[in-house]
Amino acid sequence: MGKTYKINIAGCERELPLCEVSENLDIAAFVMFGDVEVTVAAARELLKICPEHDVIVTAEAKGIPLGYEMARQEKGEYVVARKGLKVYMPEYINVEVRSITTLSLQRLYIGADDIEKIKGKRVLIIDDVISTGESLTALKKLVEKAGGNTVGMAAVLAEGDAADRKDIYFLEKLPVFPK
Repeated sequence: MGKTYKINIAGCERELPLCEVSENLDIAAFVMFGDVEVTVAAARELLKICPEHDVIVTAEAKGIPLGYEMARQEKGEYVVARKGLKVYMPEYINVEVRSITTLSLQRLYIGADDIEKIKGKRVLIIDDVISTGESLTALKKLVEKAGGNTVGMAAVLAEGDAADRKDIYFLEKLPVFPK
């Protein structure tokens, strides 16, 4: 294993591998998939600090475990904005998003059933890591298109300058690593 960054997330110590995103910058890769201990603990701690809400919205794919676990712990609902259209989504809305960890422009979609879960509701938008905030901005636009009211945006980690934002809830700061 190459260079790593040690972090404590909701009482769970982890070593995150450093990954190159450009010739001038590395980031610490945080992936919740398969890490049940961190997912459960982070969901519990985020629910303590986030505003009251009716439904959670997250983007496919890395926010899904967190969205599920937060909804499970509070016996609520969550919606996943999909990165591709599915056959069961004949009626949908979408927005464009460009993420720091994805090379190309993407779209996020929600279908009619999920639009109904959001319409007129207080929505908490969540993700695993907030860096540039592009994913959150896209999700907020999607929630607005669906007729929901975003009451908060949250993540497990706020990376780089995102940790200075006053409009998000997060558990830990995650530095970036200039070369």
